[in-house]
Amino acid sequence: MHPLLQNNQFLVREHVGLFKAASNFDILDPRTGATVLHCREPELGFFTKLLRFTDYKRMTPFDVRLTTPEGQPVLRVKRGVSLLRSTVDVLDERDQVVGHFRQRLLSIGGKFDVLSPSGQELCTLQGKWTSWEFRFLRGERELALVSKQWAGLGKELFTSADNYMLSIQPDVPANDPTRLLIVAAVLCIDMVLKE
Repeated sequence: MHPLLQNNQFLVREHVGLFKAASNFDILDPRTGATVLHCREPELGFFTKLLRFTDYKRMTPFDVRLTTPEGQPVLRVKRGVSLLRSTVDVLDERDQVVGHFRQRLLSIGGKFDVLSPSGQELCTLQGKWTSWEFRFLRGERELALVSKQWAGLGKELFTSADNYMLSIQPDVPANDPTRLLIVAAVLCIDMVLKE
């Protein structure tokens, strides 16, 4: 696991674009404002680009790669075509599967099961229907919180770009592979539930 993922707070900023098909984000250290990770969707097919401008956008496949600003791979989040519910794969810097997200049907506010590579449930990612907040829960214990940050009137009214704050609890061990899944989940929330 890359040492950057041992931080407990991240600000995820989606790129603003008038007609954008690809999903691009920067992940910043909220204390310094420095960009620590780039999230890009480099290999977007022609038909996928076309469908991203329609009502079928939520069904399109994606393959988002997280790299350091120098280009070193850190994490990858990908999904095939989705009809009813999404299953998203999370891969580490060596393209080894570290886990999956499986969307629950008919959940109010959005809910995902966070699964190990073998399919065992590690925790749950659950949204609130009354606000834009998602919690990682292992039983009753909260591992992390994702909340939407106000981006300003102009950006909120005229674009679909969002900012998210990710806060991981300090008692989650620095080398726990669940951290990879927690960081990947912010992109999954935006691309599966909020687009």
